[in-house]
Amino acid sequence: MTDQTPTPDQQPETAPEAETEAQAQEMTLEQRFQLLAEELNTMRDKWLRAEAETQNVRTRAAREVADARAYGLQKFAADVVEAAENLRRGLAALPAASEAEPELLTKLRGGFEGVEKSFWAILERNGVSRKDPSGEAFNPELHQAMAEQPAPEGVAPGTVIQAWSAAWTLNGRLLKPAMVVVAAGEAKPDAA
Repeated sequence: MTDQTPTPDQQPETAPEAETEAQAQEMTLEQRFQLLAEELNTMRDKWLRAEAETQNVRTRAAREVADARAYGLQKFAADVVEAAENLRRGLAALPAASEAEPELLTKLRGGFEGVEKSFWAILERNGVSRKDPSGEAFNPELHQAMAEQPAPEGVAPGTVIQAWSAAWTLNGRLLKPAMVVVAAGEAKPDAA
C-alpha cells in the first residue's frame, strides 16, 4: 500500500472555491437574519399600533356610553324644567300672604310650595340644577340678555341686575340659559 495522501502543494484547487461559496452562504444567512429582524420590528410596530387603536376605541365607546347615560334625557329634562318654571310663576301670581287671607288660600299656597320643593328635590337628585344669576357678571354661555338697563349705583356694568328665569343645567351641561337684565355702562356723550 502506498500512501496516497496528497501533499499540501498537491491539494486540488477547488478548496478556495468551496471557501468562497461558504462565505457567500454565510452572508446570505446574515442578510436573511437582518431581513427577518426588520420584518419582526415592522410586525411588532403594527401590533403595538393596533393595540393602541383598540384601547382608544374602548375608551371612546365607554365615554359615549357614559355621555348617553348622563345626557340621554336632555330633551325630557328641558321640558320638565319648563313645568317647574311654570309652577314658580303660578306661585308668584298668588297674592302676597297676609294674616287676613282666607284659610283656603293659605293651605293652597302651602300645598303648592311643598309640591314645588319636592319637584326641585327630584330634579336635583337626577342631575338637574337651577342657578339664580342675580348679581353675577353676565356670562353669554349661561345667560341670555333680554334687556339692558342703566347700572344702579354701586353695580358694575355687565352685571346681571335682574333674572327673569334661572339657568338650568343637566349634569353640568346647559339645558336652558337664564333670561336676564344686564346693567349697561354709562352712556358716553357724542364727540362733536
